[in-house]
Amino acid sequence: MQSIISNSYSVYFNEQLDDLKTFIAQGNYSKIFFLADRITMDKCLPYVIEQLDTLKEYDLIEVDEGEENKNIDFCIGIWNMLLDFGADRNSLLINVGGGVVTDMGSFAAATYKRGIDFVQVPTTLLSQVDASVGGKTGIDLGKVKNIIGTFTQPKGVFISSKFLKTLDEKQLVSGFAEVIKHGLIFDEAYFNELKTISPQQITTAQIYRSVEIKNEVVTTDPYEKGLRKILNFGHTIGHAIESFSLTGNRQPLLHGEAIAIGMICESYISHRCNNLSRQNLDEITAYIRSIFPDYRFTQNDYAELLDFMQNDKKNSNGKIGFALLNTIGKCDYNIYPTEEQIFESLDFYRNLLNNN
Repeated sequence: MQSIISNSYSVYFNEQLDDLKTFIAQGNYSKIFFLADRITMDKCLPYVIEQLDTLKEYDLIEVDEGEENKNIDFCIGIWNMLLDFGADRNSLLINVGGGVVTDMGSFAAATYKRGIDFVQVPTTLLSQVDASVGGKTGIDLGKVKNIIGTFTQPKGVFISSKFLKTLDEKQLVSGFAEVIKHGLIFDEAYFNELKTISPQQITTAQIYRSVEIKNEVVTTDPYEKGLRKILNFGHTIGHAIESFSLTGNRQPLLHGEAIAIGMICESYISHRCNNLSRQNLDEITAYIRSIFPDYRFTQNDYAELLDFMQNDKKNSNGKIGFALLNTIGKCDYNIYPTEEQIFESLDFYRNLLNNN
C-alpha cells in the first residue's frame, strides 16, 4: 500500500515493517532506543525486534501503561534513562505503543537535549488513526489532558495491521471512535461505509482512509490555527468526561468511549447552534450508541464537567470553543455555545439513557 506523505515525514503501511528496517539502516544513528509500556513490551515489541533482524544494538525503556501515567514524572524517568544510556543528539527513539506511549515518547524526545529524532510504531487502532499522526506531542498536567506539549514532527510513522490482533474488543471499539469522527467531520461516504462494518472488521484500507483524512487536515494547518480544529469534534465534552471518569472512585472510560459520548453531546449542540438537521442528529446518536457503552452521570456533576471544559486548549477569552457539524461530512470551528446549551447537551445524553 502506498505511503502517505505528511509534513516532512511519511506514514508507511506494511505488516512486516520493511520500511522501518530500511529507515534505520539508512539513518546512521549513534544509538537506538525503544520506548514501550508493559503491555506492548510483552505483546508487540518482540515482533518489531524480530522484523529488524539486522539491528544488533539497542536499549529498552519501559513505562507503566495508562493515561494516568502520561505525566511529567514518567517523562523525567524517560529522560533519566536516556541520560544513563548515553543518548546523544544523534540518537533515535522508537515509540512502540498506543496513544500514551506515542504522545509521551514524542514529548520526551522533542525536549531531550532540545530534540532528538523519534519515530512512531502505533500498536492500537486509536494511535494508528489519530495519536501517531500530526506532530502533536503531549503529557497531562494533573487532571487536564495534553495541556503540556509541542508541535514536533516524527521522522516517520510505521503502521502494521498485525498489532490489531493483540487488542481486546474494548480497545478496538475505543479506537473506532476516532475513525467514525473522521467520517463525520470530512467524508459522508466514508461514514456510510463504516456503518456497514463492525470495529472488529476494520481493515488497513479504512485505517489508510482515516490517516489520509487527518493528514489532509494537518498538512493544511500544522499548528491548529484554523481547519485543524475540526479534529476536535467530540473532544471538548469528551475530554471532560474522560478526565471526570478517571477521578475519585468512578468507572474509568477509555479515550474513545468518552469521545463517543462527546460526539453525541456535540452533535446535539451542532443541531442547536450550527444547523445540523434533526435527522442527522438522530442518525449519529443511534449509530454511536449501537457500538459504545452508555455512561451515567448526574446533573450534580455538570459543574465539575464544565470545569474540565474550561481548561481546554481550544478556549478563547474565557469562552469554551467547539468544532461543530453542519451536516454529516462537514464541520465548522471556533463556535462558542452558551453554558446553558452545553448543559442541554448533557441533558440530551442523559435522557437517551433514561428513555431506554
